[in-house]
Amino acid sequence: MSCTRRQLLALVPPALLAAKLSTDVRVDEVTTEFQDFLYRTPYKFGGREVDRVTMLNVRCRVSTQAGKSAEGSASMSMGNIWAFPGLPYDTTLGAMKALALRLATITRDYKTYAHPLDINRELEPAYLQAAADTSRDLNLAQPIPKLCTLVTASPLDAAIHDAFGKLHRRNSFLTSGRDFVRHDLSHYLENPEFRGEYLDHYVARRPAARVRMYHSVGASDPLSAADPHTPLNDGLPETLEAWIPYSGITAIKIKLNGADLVWDSDRVAEIDRVTTRAQQARGFADWIYSLDFNERCPSAQHVLDFTLRLKQIAPNAFARVQYIEQPTARDLNANRANTMFEVAKLRPVVIDESLTGLDALLTAREMGYTGVALKACKGHSQTLLLAAAAQKYKMFRCVQDLTCPGAALVHSVGIAAWIPGTSALEANAREYVPSASKGWETRYPGIFNVRNGYLDTKGLDAPGLGT
Repeated sequence: MSCTRRQLLALVPPALLAAKLSTDVRVDEVTTEFQDFLYRTPYKFGGREVDRVTMLNVRCRVSTQAGKSAEGSASMSMGNIWAFPGLPYDTTLGAMKALALRLATITRDYKTYAHPLDINRELEPAYLQAAADTSRDLNLAQPIPKLCTLVTASPLDAAIHDAFGKLHRRNSFLTSGRDFVRHDLSHYLENPEFRGEYLDHYVARRPAARVRMYHSVGASDPLSAADPHTPLNDGLPETLEAWIPYSGITAIKIKLNGADLVWDSDRVAEIDRVTTRAQQARGFADWIYSLDFNERCPSAQHVLDFTLRLKQIAPNAFARVQYIEQPTARDLNANRANTMFEVAKLRPVVIDESLTGLDALLTAREMGYTGVALKACKGHSQTLLLAAAAQKYKMFRCVQDLTCPGAALVHSVGIAAWIPGTSALEANAREYVPSASKGWETRYPGIFNVRNGYLDTKGLDAPGLGT
């Protein structure tokens, strides 16, 4: 009986396998570029409005010891208001730019032949040290947080994965199983529960044909033509009621303020009234909501009180809520009393800002969180690993973006399509900064020109990440 390559590899002793892998690559070149874009309309979340974005674009070249080489690329929003809150916008953006250049140099100087997972694992301590050095050199009033470092490093990690997939003529989501890596998941996650398991067990063999798209409603977005707003007259919808038939919206992410449960629950109720009217006009009945507080709720009891009030004043809206996202402060260890057990009995409660590694995921589970928000902006390597952990622990899974346009959105859609059991994907750059995706609509019309509420994944099974 003949054996597949995977079956043969399973029989090889780990030490010998480590010495024989010829698929490993070395980073030869890294180039970075920043691009600035203005939003067509401000986006309010977490108590602040954003009206611009800086993109970090990365290209890299990798090669094998045999001399075979390929180029990869990736892009990510800096998202400094989200990733590095507490300091002025220009200060945090400047810090992220300075850090990005340091991380590019560190990555360029790493000359060990390895798998992208191993490259990222080896470089993360150096990345975190670079963040500390940048904080000191710029005399920042607050140090660059780990989340911010992950966001800054994410396009570097993704570009290496993209190049690795293209070099081996495989989709990047299919190049982290036992065919390509030295170690099982217990090594990468530093947890014996994953001994003998590899990522190919937690990644689909082919992407889902389509992914449900969440349309975002910022805390200051107009809901209908009756709401006061300055007309844009740019050919795109300007209210939620207009967006619903334009994009065939089936899922709505609602940004809430967090501190005022009456305002928040009334806002959800009003959104539901407007949405119901628009959906009835198009004859559609199966829409859903998610609620995002961006950490601004003062306590878990506040979240529970909000939920119970919403259920009372707008039962139909409450019935459509699919999950609640990161309601309280991101530092879980400093707020261990904010357990989500009671809220999670009503709806899944998802961590987002808090999710910076398996340690944070395990802490969140201990505190009653039942879901995770996966994000390309935290790195392709970490996203794959935490997606595996979330599946093993049977946690609710969704994919969120960071107002990701262009290549960053393609990457995000790939995560939602290749990770089994993903509920839906937020994609709001089409609302707030469509200019940053110019040209991509011809390559992926089903992603950048949504008309039925779903993102079409055609083409995302090609080698690399599709970026």
